[in-house]
Amino acid sequence: MSGARRIFRIPGRFGMRRGGALDEVQVAYESWGELNAARDNAVLIFTGLSPSAHAASSAADPTPGWWEEMIGPSRPIDTRRFHVICVNSLGSCFGSTGPASPDPATGAPYRLDFPVLTLEDVAAAGRRLLEHLGIDVLHTLVGPSMGGMTALAYAAQNPGKARRLLLISCAARALPYAIALRSLQREMVLQDPAFAAGRYDAAAGPLPGMRMARKLGMITYRSAREWEQRFGRERIAQERQGGDGYAPDFEIESYLEANAQKFIGQFDPACYLALSRASDLFDLAEHGGSVAAGLGRLGVEAAMVIGVETDVLYPIHQQRELAAGLAQAGVPVVLEELPCIQGHDAFLVDMDRFRPPVARFFAQDQPRRRGLLGQLLDDGRLDAALPESRVQHRARLHIAGAADHRAGHRIADDGIAALQGP
Repeated sequence: MSGARRIFRIPGRFGMRRGGALDEVQVAYESWGELNAARDNAVLIFTGLSPSAHAASSAADPTPGWWEEMIGPSRPIDTRRFHVICVNSLGSCFGSTGPASPDPATGAPYRLDFPVLTLEDVAAAGRRLLEHLGIDVLHTLVGPSMGGMTALAYAAQNPGKARRLLLISCAARALPYAIALRSLQREMVLQDPAFAAGRYDAAAGPLPGMRMARKLGMITYRSAREWEQRFGRERIAQERQGGDGYAPDFEIESYLEANAQKFIGQFDPACYLALSRASDLFDLAEHGGSVAAGLGRLGVEAAMVIGVETDVLYPIHQQRELAAGLAQAGVPVVLEELPCIQGHDAFLVDMDRFRPPVARFFAQDQPRRRGLLGQLLDDGRLDAALPESRVQHRARLHIAGAADHRAGHRIADDGIAALQGP
């Protein structure tokens, strides 16, 4: 448990979008930087399915966070300028109320008795936290992966309450491929005899089902191209091999097993099921009748959408759909298509490619610098020369709202070849 974690207890009953209500709901969160006197420099981050609120280190908890290289002084989300808040999702198991939490009525964990969870519920809990903190309008709303869909839910439910929107590797709704994969992951957990219809032993639980679900998840989170480069057909050292004929032979098998073992020791099975299903249930079209109508009601002043070319879970065409829809709604938007090989998880690991566009987006509302050098810096055309970026190639796609707000224009830019840092 992070020493920086704080708990907000929502007063009264918390109604759920698809029926039912929760009592004594709590939301775990962490924060960095100071809220200014105008209370208009707040940045809210919604997480992906499995992270906690510990996105970055702090004096209260110096351990690295899951987005350590993105948040902090002089980093893209600069805590000298912004008051950054990261919430643990409602339904999770890292401090916020979820299926692993005790039901106040019985004292036993909710497990399968937890009401159907939606990302709108996760967003609503985040909104209640901000109201408690005295923050009405966010400077920027940020969401990677499931957090991006939660950010869309937040903006759709609270139009005009976020000035800017940063969406990363997400979509307006899950497509059949992603739904099918998550459905299979849930079935692996539910069919494990140790799950026992939700009455599993918290100290043990459905370990085989969770292991298999996590392995399948990792296959969708990364890319074949990355694994070809990292592992190839490298064999496990003989002293590490098992004794039977079907024991793992390859390093990729060892990698999947190690990742699965780490995950099952950290995440509760019922929470996993609830958040997985919530990701499938979300559809922005429910907020207005169509995806275009949903994007048209967000009330943001500017947006950036970042996608990864090798993402199979939320393919790049889904980020293009978001950017085009925002542009059609008259929102100035920049779409960044990054050539990362790490697939969906690239936003967690390929910081050299993700830092520059995020830094540009957060610098957009600062006074522009004078002279040719300043213009190049403001336009991001020198960021590849900075030692920290080390990016070999960058493709940028700008989409801005047309004057009549009915269409957008597209400007392709292959970027500038990166200069190598020392």
